[in-house]
Amino acid sequence: MEKHGHGYVDDGLRRHHAIRVPLTAAAAAAAAPAIEQDSEEHDVSLRQKAFKMISSTMEAYHSKPVSFWSLLALSAGAMLTAFPASSLISRLYYNGGGQSKWILSWSAVAGWPIPAVLLLPSYLLLDGASPTWPPPPRLCLWYVLLGFLSAVDNLMYAWAYAYLPASTASLVAASSLAFSAVFGRIIVKKNNRMGMATVNAIVVITAGVVIVALDSGSDRYPGITGKQYALGFVLDVAGSALHGLIFALSELVFVTYLAGGSGVSSSRFHVVLEQQAAVSLCAFAFTSAGLAAFGEGFGAMRREVAAFTGGGGKAGYAMVLGWSAVTFQVGVLGATGVVYLGSTVLAGVLNAVRVPVTSVAAVICFHDPMSGFKILSLVITVWGFGSYMVGHSGAKKTSSVRSPNGREVMS
Repeated sequence: MEKHGHGYVDDGLRRHHAIRVPLTAAAAAAAAPAIEQDSEEHDVSLRQKAFKMISSTMEAYHSKPVSFWSLLALSAGAMLTAFPASSLISRLYYNGGGQSKWILSWSAVAGWPIPAVLLLPSYLLLDGASPTWPPPPRLCLWYVLLGFLSAVDNLMYAWAYAYLPASTASLVAASSLAFSAVFGRIIVKKNNRMGMATVNAIVVITAGVVIVALDSGSDRYPGITGKQYALGFVLDVAGSALHGLIFALSELVFVTYLAGGSGVSSSRFHVVLEQQAAVSLCAFAFTSAGLAAFGEGFGAMRREVAAFTGGGGKAGYAMVLGWSAVTFQVGVLGATGVVYLGSTVLAGVLNAVRVPVTSVAAVICFHDPMSGFKILSLVITVWGFGSYMVGHSGAKKTSSVRSPNGREVMS
C-alpha cells in the first residue's frame, strides 16, 4: 500500500477521505449579525401589525359616538347572558317534568310586552325619537312574516331541547354563524362581506358540529331513543339555519324601512324596540293559535303544574315559564340591536360565542356528560370564533366602508 497525498493507493485504486473544515470563530461572528437582523425585522413586523391593528380599532371607535358603542355593548352583553340562561331554563323545564313543546315555545314569546314597555322611555330619552306610525303596509307584512318565522324557530328549538342535553344543543346551534354569514351575504350583500376569515370560521365550526353528530351515542338521556336524538339534532340545525335567516331579514327591514335617511344612528335605536315588540306580538299570536289547536290547549299547563317536580311546585313552574319569557326577550332584543348597529354576521358571531358559556354552565348545573368528542368540538368552535375575530380585527375596511344606504359596514 502506497501513501499518496491525502489518500491511499491500494491495487491501483485511490480512496479519498473527506475532510470537514469546522466553522471558525470569525465566520460565526460574521453570520451572527445576519441572524440578529432577521430577528429584528421580524420583531418590527409584529410591532407594525400590532400598531396597525390598534390604530384601526381606535379609528373605528372615534368614528362613532360613545352612545353607539354603549348600545352595541349592551346589546352584545344581553345576547351573551340571556341566551345561555334561556337555554338552561328550557332544559330545566323538561328536567322538572314539563313535556309540551308548545308551552315552552309559547312562554318564550309571552314576554312580548317587555320591548313594548321600553318604548315609552326611549321616545322620551332619545333625541329625535318618534313613533313609526302609521307603519307602512309592507312593513306590517314583514313583521307578520318575521313573527311567523320566529314562532317556527322557537318550536324547533323546543323540540331540540326535549331530546338533546343543553351542552350538545348549544354546540350544534353554533352552526348559526355559518347560516348567518351565508344569508347575510345573499340578502344584505353590501353590509356582510365574506372574506377568508369568515369562510374559515364557517368550515371550522361546521366541523365541530359534525364531531358532535359522530358522538351521538355518548350523551343520550335515559328514555331517549336514537330516532328522537336524531330528530332533535336535525331540528337544532334547522332552527339555527332559520335563526340566521331571521337575522338577515331583520337587517333587510332595518336597511329598507327603518334606518332613516342618515343611516344607522343611536338616536334611532327605538326602531329596534318597535320591531321586536311587533315581531314578538305576531309570534305570540301564531304560537297561541298553535298551542290551542295542536298543543292540547292551555289546560295542559294545569296538568303540568300538578306533576312538576322542578322545585317549588306551582310557584316553581310559574317561575320557569316567567324567566323563560324574560331571558328570551332580552336575548332576542340584544340580537336585534346587534343586527341594527352592526350586521347579521356580527350577530351570528356573538351567537356562537355563547356556546362555551352554555356548555360549561350545563355541565355544572345539570351534570351533562362531556365526552372527548364534545370537548374537541368545543375547542374547535372557540378556535373558529377566534380565527374570525383575528381575521377581521385588523381589517380597516370593515369599519370604514359605507354602503349606499349610509350604513357603516361592521362585519
